[in-house]
Amino acid sequence: MRNKLLKYGIVLNILALSVSFSQTFSISGAVKDSAGTPLLGANVVLENTLKGTATDENGNYTLRSIKPGSYRIIVSMVGFSSRSVQITVIDKNLNGIEMILNPASYRSGQVIVSASKYEQSLSDLPVSASLITSDDFSKNNYTALDDALRDVSGVSMTLDQVSIRGSSGYSRGVGSRVLVAFDGIPLYTGDSGEIIWDLIPVYEIDRVEIIKGAASTIYGSTAIGGAINIVPKRITSNPLTFIRSTAGLYDKPSHMEWDWSDNIRTFNRIAVSHSQYIGNVGISASVYRTENYGYRKNDYDKMLGGYLKLNYDISENTSIGFWGTGYTRQRETFIYWDNLQNALSPPPGDLGNSQPSDRQILSIVYSQKLSDDFRIYLKPSLYLTHWQDETESKNESTSKLYRTELRSLYQFPFNAILVSGIEIQSGVVYSNIFGNKYSYLLGLFSQVEYNLIKNLKTTFGIRFDRGELENLAPESSISPKLGINYKLNETTVFRSSVGTGFRSPSLAEAFTSTSVSGINVKPNPDIKSEKNYSIEFGISHSFGSSLLLDMAVFHSEYKGLIEPRIDPADTKVIFENITQAKIQGAEINSFVNLLDQMVTVKTGYIYLWARDTKYKKALKYRARHSLVSSIDINYHIFNAGFTFKYLSRTEAIDAELIDYGIIKDGDKRVDIKVLDVRLSLNLFNYGIPLRFFLNANNLLNYNYVEMIGNISPIRHYSFSAELLF
Repeated sequence: MRNKLLKYGIVLNILALSVSFSQTFSISGAVKDSAGTPLLGANVVLENTLKGTATDENGNYTLRSIKPGSYRIIVSMVGFSSRSVQITVIDKNLNGIEMILNPASYRSGQVIVSASKYEQSLSDLPVSASLITSDDFSKNNYTALDDALRDVSGVSMTLDQVSIRGSSGYSRGVGSRVLVAFDGIPLYTGDSGEIIWDLIPVYEIDRVEIIKGAASTIYGSTAIGGAINIVPKRITSNPLTFIRSTAGLYDKPSHMEWDWSDNIRTFNRIAVSHSQYIGNVGISASVYRTENYGYRKNDYDKMLGGYLKLNYDISENTSIGFWGTGYTRQRETFIYWDNLQNALSPPPGDLGNSQPSDRQILSIVYSQKLSDDFRIYLKPSLYLTHWQDETESKNESTSKLYRTELRSLYQFPFNAILVSGIEIQSGVVYSNIFGNKYSYLLGLFSQVEYNLIKNLKTTFGIRFDRGELENLAPESSISPKLGINYKLNETTVFRSSVGTGFRSPSLAEAFTSTSVSGINVKPNPDIKSEKNYSIEFGISHSFGSSLLLDMAVFHSEYKGLIEPRIDPADTKVIFENITQAKIQGAEINSFVNLLDQMVTVKTGYIYLWARDTKYKKALKYRARHSLVSSIDINYHIFNAGFTFKYLSRTEAIDAELIDYGIIKDGDKRVDIKVLDVRLSLNLFNYGIPLRFFLNANNLLNYNYVEMIGNISPIRHYSFSAELLF
């Protein structure tokens, strides 16, 4: 009898133990700063699992469906030092785990993932990098990413074309030498190869990571001049609803003859988003509407867009997610002015021209942790686009671009990390401007980071690509890269990198045949890929917690650089390979914290020497001197800020467009000098989930052009309110 009872007891204990371990529990708490203010949007993850979430407006978080065991919780947020705590889940929920984050210097404690496609501290990178935070988007009232990039040292915009350290000039909206990705998915279109900035949901951005220098080894073709990776916000565990409304107006032009309208030109934007987890399913959705009556004639713009993100935690080791973003848009077109006397009006023949468009990107993200050391990620995506010109040319294009990336991450026991992957891209275009064409690209890449000795990290990577455009011969490229990061001590870090890059021509550069606003473009069946190599040396040194200096020198040489020119034989624009170009320069950035970080001053200066070495002349649309300086003053619930931008007068432009009389007065250009001012009020400290922002952009109402014949935004004011609940 005693033996039977003992057996039954053992069986019951085993059953109870199995039931206990089949149960799951939750971990909850709050994240605050050193002053006790709740932090919204802090990232909370369980180390060595795929589980993670973000804090709500009260700084609260909840991690659900946690099996019994020991874990480390890691909390991070840009601008603060990361913190971790060890916890053990046994047989009940863990509540009230509060984490305090302390402000960090600019480089220490900052997390960045785009350089090598896995999380690294900014101070560990072998290349120069910059960050834009979600808070920067709010207080500066950025409604599109390209506006934010104008305030980053080493980055310049010529209308909608981005350039990092002079890698690009202006190619008439086709192609890009900087890869822009959202959650690792490239955003260049399947036909023109351009970046559509308004497709990016700015209020869903956690941070933007900008890698300066060739990044083709990891990212492939369009990263020949650098990479910009947009990291979306994590889905909050607790329900969070966000509403932001903006209203603004343009001031009168500084010259009376430019005042083409008797009405006040206004703009407005409203965005609503919601985020929460329901069990193991996370949902984040937003819609936004913008309307801009424009400071220029024939420049009205109306857009309706949306964003959806879903995430399902299959287990602690497996998750699958989906995100999609898209918009429908009706926009009038302003390409260049009539003449300097009518600088805000287009040529009479362009009046009434508009371009309706619809664009969508859909992506699936599958993550699998196979062991503590090995993970794989699968990211298929589809980019759909349709646009048309309601002009006499009736240009129209419909494209589909399919991409799939399979990537693995393996951590060796001897302080080494290996990232490898395969990327396949296939596109098809139906168009009367590009023709009915297909494109194909295959990429294989691998990169290893290894700690040779203490404080010395060495990174070596290599990538093979093979691409093909219809009717053009296939091309292959091998892109190696070597990087070194050495921490001399806690305050001084040296970095260096050398690598090669390539860029395949876009369908638009190879096959465009059209006439728009007096500009005739013809195809180039002989166009080839661009190639380059680049070298960088940098040093970062902090003087306590109040001052950090970061300096770098760089050198790049390009072969077969693609730029538009006018063929004198028929005065048509054609995209051709320049034999060789050389870009050299130096960049220095300083970050100063004063009065216990109540005052923050950031300054960045870059000197650029960009030359066409074949024709011994300056490359187009590159400023030799660029300066960006900002001051932020924080006092209790108030914030005031100033940003000043200066770019020296560009040495070279599209002079042919002026010589052939296409753009009148196109040689009129000056240095760029822009002052922006901002004020904000944050009522979170009083338990009121409201923030207000007042912005005055181009306060001096300074007239300048980024692209010939195209006045940049004149002085304008905006007021915004954010409500979170």
